[in-house]
Amino acid sequence: MSETSAFASAHVPSGPMPRCLPGYEKINRYWDDQHGMYAAKLLPGDYYVTVERETIVTVLGSCVSACIRDPIFGIGGMNHFMLPTNQGNGSWESEGVNTSTRYGSHAMEQLINDILKHGGLRKNLEVKLVGGGKILAQMTDIGKKNIEFVEKYVRTEALKVIARDLGDIYPRKAYFTPCTGKAHVKKLRSLHNNTIVERETVYLTQIQSKPVQGDITLF
Repeated sequence: MSETSAFASAHVPSGPMPRCLPGYEKINRYWDDQHGMYAAKLLPGDYYVTVERETIVTVLGSCVSACIRDPIFGIGGMNHFMLPTNQGNGSWESEGVNTSTRYGSHAMEQLINDILKHGGLRKNLEVKLVGGGKILAQMTDIGKKNIEFVEKYVRTEALKVIARDLGDIYPRKAYFTPCTGKAHVKKLRSLHNNTIVERETVYLTQIQSKPVQGDITLF
């Protein structure tokens, strides 16, 4: 096989796109050459759960992603969330349950509940946490607040955290493959930083103007 034809064949998906679970049809999915499988791309506010051989990818600045899976039943997913900012300089913990904690709890429980709904067991869940960089220099340290929240959440809910990549000043590109549990994180030292900041600034404005609706369980 020639070098040219070998390169071309590497870009051809090996088989049809895996089925997605109901409710995830709007998530953008594409063939990922680097990982040799299909990938589901998350934007701020998204989450995705799968039972198939596919990876989930997102780019994080101040936001945090929880990568959660049941290794026994081979189901898992990832979310991508940011807390709304709160008034004052204290941590969200010092203010009790408020809009910020409600939003974070909602983001975590959406992901966990869908994993359980599709066959996972809570006692089996493994968690990897990533994100929370300090990239929005013009604002309060939103990344730190997101880290404080998610660390307190997993402790309170007695979830087993097996890996963390949190904090620092860099955005991250994170991949998570639930069927294997493998997570790959690349720190983006300069690439697309302006795009990430702009995206998260817009997202922060949206979530502060549209508080969480509906019933959720808090801790």
